[in-house]
Amino acid sequence: MRVLILGAAGMIGRKLAERLSREGEQLILADAATGDDLARPGTAERLVTARPDVIFHLAAVVSGEAEADFDKGYGVNLDATRSLFEAIRAAEYRPRVVFSSSIAVFGPPLPDSIGDDLAPTPATSYGTQKAMAELLLSDYSRRGFLDGVGIRLPTICVRPGSPNLAASGFFSSIIREPLNGEEAVLPVPESTRHWFASPRAAVGFLVHAAALDSSALGTRRCLTMPGVSATVADQIAALRVVGGDEAVARIRREPDETVMRIVSGWPGNFDARRALELGFRAESSFDEIVGVYVEDELA
Repeated sequence: MRVLILGAAGMIGRKLAERLSREGEQLILADAATGDDLARPGTAERLVTARPDVIFHLAAVVSGEAEADFDKGYGVNLDATRSLFEAIRAAEYRPRVVFSSSIAVFGPPLPDSIGDDLAPTPATSYGTQKAMAELLLSDYSRRGFLDGVGIRLPTICVRPGSPNLAASGFFSSIIREPLNGEEAVLPVPESTRHWFASPRAAVGFLVHAAALDSSALGTRRCLTMPGVSATVADQIAALRVVGGDEAVARIRREPDETVMRIVSGWPGNFDARRALELGFRAESSFDEIVGVYVEDELA
């Protein structure tokens, strides 16, 4: 099977490519960092010429950057996505397109637990861009131009490597840096609750979405992925189990009003029943998420 990964240089893109390569798939890897910028005219058309059977659309400007740079956020997260869908339509074939959306499509007022029927009400430009792309994915699928599946990813934690510009980046930093013997900054209260899954689970979501019988989705092409609802205090408790008090002492509290404003508008708990019924799986506790990081990155 021929597979195109857009955003292949990102953390999840790299892990997805490694897994698919082991499984013997024929990969086409594209990323703005390596010259394949979907926002550049002609890029989408060139990539679609190979007629990949599955297209994983992971390319995006992350939340904090999309909020700080309005033009860049819309140019990459919305306009480039439309360019991709138009290139597929012009090529006149119907690939499976797996689009990585986000729980940021939901915003206040929020119930204690979000079910499958809550309408998106994003509170950030990033969430708005993702919600608009979801609508495009559904409409292009309805018209038969592509076979789309949108997966709303939880915040992926613990991310390996260096921090990125996502407003949610500190959720990983307060685990990753202390376990690496470095200081981490916590910009929000420990009572802050959020929805998490590991990078391993995220790759599993993508692979499962690529093989899913889309007839089971009907007209509702976008799904909220399962995950773990945890507070920052829960995260710190999981860190203490692995790294002890010494690791926890490396977390420095430094409130940041901008980050708190963005994060406070994000949901903290979901009832992802529909995705679970369709076979998507994630971790069951934050301790397990930390264990995945230790096993995959530190072992």
